[in-house]
Amino acid sequence: SQYSAVDTNPLSVYIMQPIWNKIIKVVPLWIAPNLLTFSGFVMILVNYFLISFYDWDYTASGTSPGLVPTWVWLFSAFTTFCAYALDSIDGKHARRTQSSTPLGELFDHGLDSWATSIFVLSFFSVCSRDNGKTGVSVYTMYIYLSIVLFNFMCSHWEKYNTGVLFLPWGYDISQVVLIAAYLLTGTVGVEVWQKPFLFDYYITDVLVILLIG
Repeated sequence: SQYSAVDTNPLSVYIMQPIWNKIIKVVPLWIAPNLLTFSGFVMILVNYFLISFYDWDYTASGTSPGLVPTWVWLFSAFTTFCAYALDSIDGKHARRTQSSTPLGELFDHGLDSWATSIFVLSFFSVCSRDNGKTGVSVYTMYIYLSIVLFNFMCSHWEKYNTGVLFLPWGYDISQVVLIAAYLLTGTVGVEVWQKPFLFDYYITDVLVILLIG
C-alpha cells in the first residue's frame, strides 16, 4: 500500500521541511534509506548510553552538578539533531531513489517506537530525579513517558484505521525543545533547571504544560 502522511505543523511545514529538502540533496543516491534510518537510531543509542555512563541513576544533575561534563550535553544536542534529521529524510530519500517498501516503513516506525522511550529517558538526566527540592520523581517520570508513548500509539492506531499517518504537532516541537534544552544545559549548566524560572515555577513546569498539550 502507498505510504501516506499528513503534517500540518507550521514549524515543520515552513522551517524544518525546507531544511530537510536541502540536506537530502547532498545524500548520495547509492546510500540505502534503511541505512539512514538505522544510523539515526544508533545516534540516539550512543547518546543514551553516554549519558547513562555519567548518570546511571538520574541524580547527577541534582546532587552533583558538573559530574556530567559540558561536552556531553553539547554532544547530546548534536546527536539529537542528527537523529531528528535522519528520521526526517529517510522517507524522502526512499521516494527519491524509488526504493520505498512496506518493510522500510515498518523498520522506520519500529525503531521510532524504541526511540520514543529513549528520547524521554535521556532527557530525565537534564532535570534530575527528585532530590527534595527540585527535579522529577520516578513516578512522575513514568507518567511523562506513558503520555508520550500513548500519543505515539494513538497516532499509529489512527494510521492503521485510516491509512493516513497524521503526524502530531508535538513531534517537531519536542525535538526542537529537546535540542534547545541540551544546548541550554551545556552552555549555562544544570543549575538553570534548579532555579525558579518565573515566580515559584521551574522550567520543568513549563515543559510539563507543553508535554500535556
